[in-house]
Amino acid sequence: MSNLKMKEAALIYLDRSGGLQKFIKDCKYYNDSKQSYAVYRFNILINPSDVVELDAELGNYILHQPLKAAEVFQSVCFVAVKTLSLIGQLQTETQINIMLKLTHLPPLPSYGFDLCKFPLDYTSQRFYVMEGIVIAMTTVTKYTQGARFLCSDEACPLSQGFQYIRVHVPGATESATVRNDFLCDLCASSLQEDRKFRVLGDKQIVEVINTKALHAFQGISNNQPFRFQSLTVLLRDESVNTMNVGNEYKIIGIPTCVKTSQTAVCIEANSIIFCNPKVPSGISDNFRCLLSLTSTSCWKFTAILANIFASQIVPPGTYNLLKLCLLMSLVQTSDRNKELEDCLDILIITNDTLLVDRLLNFSINLVPRGIHHPVSSEIFPTLSRNNYGTGAVSIQAGSALLAKGGICFIGDLSLHKKDKLEQLQSVLESRSITVYIPGKKFGDDIDQQMTFPVQCSFWSFVDMESSSKRNAQKINTLIGQMDCSLIPANLVEAFGLLINCNESSPCNPLLPTVKHTLKKAIDPKGLLYVASKQFTTEDFEKLLAFAKNLNVEFSLDAERTIHGYYLASRRIRTDSVCGSKLSASALKYLVSLSEAHARLNLRKKVLKEDVLIAALLFETSLTLKYGATLFSVAPNAVFPFELYNEEYLEQRDIYLTRCQQQLQQFIATYGPGTTIFSSDE
Repeated sequence: MSNLKMKEAALIYLDRSGGLQKFIKDCKYYNDSKQSYAVYRFNILINPSDVVELDAELGNYILHQPLKAAEVFQSVCFVAVKTLSLIGQLQTETQINIMLKLTHLPPLPSYGFDLCKFPLDYTSQRFYVMEGIVIAMTTVTKYTQGARFLCSDEACPLSQGFQYIRVHVPGATESATVRNDFLCDLCASSLQEDRKFRVLGDKQIVEVINTKALHAFQGISNNQPFRFQSLTVLLRDESVNTMNVGNEYKIIGIPTCVKTSQTAVCIEANSIIFCNPKVPSGISDNFRCLLSLTSTSCWKFTAILANIFASQIVPPGTYNLLKLCLLMSLVQTSDRNKELEDCLDILIITNDTLLVDRLLNFSINLVPRGIHHPVSSEIFPTLSRNNYGTGAVSIQAGSALLAKGGICFIGDLSLHKKDKLEQLQSVLESRSITVYIPGKKFGDDIDQQMTFPVQCSFWSFVDMESSSKRNAQKINTLIGQMDCSLIPANLVEAFGLLINCNESSPCNPLLPTVKHTLKKAIDPKGLLYVASKQFTTEDFEKLLAFAKNLNVEFSLDAERTIHGYYLASRRIRTDSVCGSKLSASALKYLVSLSEAHARLNLRKKVLKEDVLIAALLFETSLTLKYGATLFSVAPNAVFPFELYNEEYLEQRDIYLTRCQQQLQQFIATYGPGTTIFSSDE
């Protein structure tokens, strides 16, 4: 009676949820094909909350005994097929294979699957949920979804028909579905497979890590040993190719145990749900107050942010230009599938690699996907053989794909080999990486290739003080040009911003940094400045999380200014021999810089004042690469004064206003026709 009641509840749920109509539509597809199948496969979408509300016993079955629950729906669907004459070729109930696809699981601790908690329950054959980031995946292979067997004794009634149907169930191996030692229940003769009715499905193996394990790639081990373990996820049929390397997913599935070279726990996926990030509600009260006090200026708020940023690493007022660029790059990251043009790559020329490394490492920890690439591993995807005997190739993510929507800090460029630098240049230019899979090497008949979008910003630096590099330096012939001959010129060009960060320059006075270092050595955890107490690291995390989710648009003045500067700058940097020195991506970086400054100001509209900061930063970078031109910009143009108080902020605003006028004059002189946008422009 209990089983009958659950069948009635299952039918009512199918009718109310629209599942019955979908089932009838799927049956029509099979019936119209006029082909006899051994197995008829149906997916039924299940909302556990609705089922529990309708019938608690059936809901409990679905959550804790899903294989038996599938039998209940199988019986209901078979009766429906026969009653409504939906599939004329269907003979037995065992031919129907029901897959229950859950929309979610109850948000209770007992349904969470965590590799850190022992003992692991992989024998109960019930649903669990876990969240993880994909770090590796294989190519797609085939598996036996279902098979028909017949009794080998021709005199036996079961030597024909569809009485012996075997289908794959979660956790089962290939041999559990197809092997040669099955016996007939009626006469005990051996069963033989009817191979022409074998049903094949697609299978893919994916490795995920818990989201918390991402901290292992962020350089914050605190000198403590750590270890993380990936979890194997088995994708089958419609779930194949639904997961992308670097993305975060919520996976509902049934844990099982697989035997490779060693026993390993895996989870057979039932439902894959893309994790949408939580949109932050706002910023801290201190930042809100600061924004209000500086609302009369388009430049003061970001100047103060740069001034006080990372006061745990460097004293306020030092490295302001670098810190502003880092903040602008951070707000161009995104938790969503962002446009590739948003990326803002930074290359730093420095003689103090230790301090720059600390500053960049501190900064990447302010966003969820900040990856500090270890030199011993790979930046981009690599190939290996998988350990599960499927014959598929495993593609390991690499740091760049793990940093999707964030920052990939690759350290000192001089530590990377020439072929890796060439690969990096190609990725910076195309924003994608193609992995070639040689068929012969991995036991396949044909070669394959897979292309992955690279959706992160790259940070790196070059040490100019290494003795081996100092001897190779050349004498500069152009005013303002920086000797970058230590790295390939095309690679330097591929980075959006080139920054000269010299600790002994007027922009970065040496004495405050020395005092800061000594105080930190005495009290490593102490807050040395008032700004560190008023604007904490958590405040900056909230600010960046809020700012990067702002949807910004360009004002008409900003559009005209940015196109005018681009065309004028392209004209004066073009010669008859080499052509234009501005790459095709120059306009993209100008747009990204302008958007970043607007976002950092917490504005949704890009103004011409934002374009000015973008132009000054970009022109400074161009000067370091190629030398100064007619639109001459000082190295400290963005921060011409040390920011001690309101008076210095006012002086900076006056200076930037003059720069704005000079920019407009430059556009008017060398960029005619910028108000009419032709297709070429």
